[in-house]
Amino acid sequence: MNRCSNLFLLSSIACKLSECLDEKELAVLSADLMTLGDMLASLLAREDACKKD
Repeated sequence: MNRCSNLFLLSSIACKLSECLDEKELAVLSADLMTLGDMLASLLAREDACKKD
């Protein structure tokens, strides 16, 4: 798979969302997605830490 395909997909999704949502809705969605990313990173880090013990 081409490494840029994910970037193209994400860019396309962002553009479509910006056409459908107003600025406040985009801001909330962005914050929620960042929170989700942080939570996933935390779960992965905890899982990795538990494997090493």
